[in-house]
Amino acid sequence: MANRRFEMFQYRQIIHRMRMGESDRAIAKTKLMGRLKCGEVRAIAEERGWFGSVPLPDDAELAAAFETKQIPNPTRDSLSRPYEQQIQQWTEQGVCWSTIHEALVNQFGFTGSYSSVRRMAQKLKKQNPRATCILDFAPGEAAQVDFGKGPVITDVFTGEVISTWIFVMTLCFSRHMYAEIVTNQKVETWLACHRRAFEYFNGVPRKIIIDNPKCAITRACFRDPAVQRSYGELAEGYGFLISPCPPADPEKKGRVEAGVKYVKNRFVPLRDFRSLTDGNGQLKQWLLETAGNRIHGSTHQKPLTLFAEGEKHLLRRLPDVPVQLAVWTPLKLHGDCHVRLEKVFYSAPCQLVHQPLWVKGTDTTVQIFHNLELVAVHPRLRKPGARSTVDGHLPPEAIAYKMQDPQWCLRQA
Repeated sequence: MANRRFEMFQYRQIIHRMRMGESDRAIAKTKLMGRLKCGEVRAIAEERGWFGSVPLPDDAELAAAFETKQIPNPTRDSLSRPYEQQIQQWTEQGVCWSTIHEALVNQFGFTGSYSSVRRMAQKLKKQNPRATCILDFAPGEAAQVDFGKGPVITDVFTGEVISTWIFVMTLCFSRHMYAEIVTNQKVETWLACHRRAFEYFNGVPRKIIIDNPKCAITRACFRDPAVQRSYGELAEGYGFLISPCPPADPEKKGRVEAGVKYVKNRFVPLRDFRSLTDGNGQLKQWLLETAGNRIHGSTHQKPLTLFAEGEKHLLRRLPDVPVQLAVWTPLKLHGDCHVRLEKVFYSAPCQLVHQPLWVKGTDTTVQIFHNLELVAVHPRLRKPGARSTVDGHLPPEAIAYKMQDPQWCLRQA
């Protein structure tokens, strides 16, 4: 559709957001896709009947719809005019003109010159600073997620010194929060924390606002295609939207305090954690007895009371079948016909050696895809160095060699 290539899972995320009621302008603000591109996706989705209660199309159907579409070239007398609103938005955000020109070329197939963009930006640039406002949230509308460095815990039973991170999800209306101490920033940990938070609230907010873009995992949610795919699949399964919270844009901050900062300042000091399990036990008790029963400075009510009376029943229901947590990883097939995932080796057809593959890992299985086609399935192994090999994936000479066991040698003697 444009010079920038989008993966099929990115089209699925955009269509999912449209089905959830987001406008093209709102989607463009997330930086996932520009407004013009969103308009084309929306038109194709409407034409093919993808809106409504029907299941989302699979990757093959998306590929058939989008990979052959082309954007018509703009006329020479108005090269920058179709992108006027986009240029204005980026200019107000402080993006330099050369970067705007590069983004227009990459995202929309823009064929105009840098001078054309500069002239349009100069025309649109406002002299007065923007007015900002504090956002209010409806019950069940949104939750803010924060992730940051936690306390160092020395396990009294093993002597292990554990560096930790704190995950916090705060409902924006009631300020009721879920928090958890974890030991890493892995994608599977990030996804599992969301699941446990939804189960804690017994419901799902319509939108998740991600705070603290300085943290590796939260930054990756908007820059790493593999994390985008994994997180987007979780959002699709639970039926929520993913929303960025840029630190340079106060209009999107709302009134929810930084969750990790609040937990570190109010919960962590003067406490003795005997282990990670003990730390999380103390944290859960503090959330219910102290944080949930304080008079909040903005709402002037207790978060637990406001949640129970005004928000709990407006959250989306949890799915009847628990959403499977899946982590997608782009890998290449090694010369020995195996990919390496989490220090474990899984085979794929020898014809795909050195080809780019997508590997989907769950708690129980590993699936390997090539160009949207499932080419291998393995049970999930956890022991470092373990190998899961399907003989049919190996070249003929390797299969013949494997057959030369001691019994074969005795028969040949």
